[in-house]
Amino acid sequence: MLVKVVGCKVLTLNRTVQDITPIGTGKQAMTDAAFGEGDPQLGAGGKLENLTLWQRVYEYLREEILAERLRSGTELQEAAVARELGVSRGPIREAIGRLEAEGLVTVRPRRGAVVRSLSRGEFLELYQVREALEAAAVRLAVPRLGPDGLAELRGLTDEMAACAQAERLDEYFEANARFHDAIFAASGNRRLREMYRQLVGQMGRYRTRSVSLRGNLQRSVLEHRAVLRAAAAGNADEAARLLAEHIRVPQLRLQELTDDELQPILGPLPLESDS
Repeated sequence: MLVKVVGCKVLTLNRTVQDITPIGTGKQAMTDAAFGEGDPQLGAGGKLENLTLWQRVYEYLREEILAERLRSGTELQEAAVARELGVSRGPIREAIGRLEAEGLVTVRPRRGAVVRSLSRGEFLELYQVREALEAAAVRLAVPRLGPDGLAELRGLTDEMAACAQAERLDEYFEANARFHDAIFAASGNRRLREMYRQLVGQMGRYRTRSVSLRGNLQRSVLEHRAVLRAAAAGNADEAARLLAEHIRVPQLRLQELTDDELQPILGPLPLESDS
């Protein structure tokens, strides 16, 4: 079983490999369940059948981190993960290296990897990069959206409004993520979209807890509607300006918060010198 080590206490994770397979089916079945293999809905090799072994491990661990089933401070011990997933330590090491490159884990010499939290400075930097990426994406997207693309964004904005009104936070953020991803898809720039995906990978796990940075979901909906109106009018520069302002709101709030106020959002804050 994968374990979480916090304050020298060994805790069972909320969702382990065993949780997604019937009891008594054995290690290979658990590995198949973790990687989606053997599912007739996914094909012979599952949804990750075209990926190498280390990529499968990477995608699995990445999803566990982003879903916060592996929380900040969780230790990823190569031997334990390799044993439970039924693979050698080589693919585990490669997967952890990729997670480190994305800023999701920290690899400590002779101590292994640990799921990391972001510092205030890192979180602010990510918002600044996101602001630049989103402005670039919407400038490219506006001339390419067309009636169908605009209708999709309008529908997602209406969905966000309904979720905000009903205080359904998870559903709100899902619709919000689809809105922004639709803009990147419409941009037609694959590399821009890949950069955004990596950025969201680092920030996405904080989205529900960081709602206080946004301040008011109804205000957020109005900001999305303003971006949509500019896009519908074919004004790419205005859409970019409005979207940049939208991304700037949590940046301003982030700089105002004390460390004690920020801790519930980011978790235990690493020292800035360690980031």
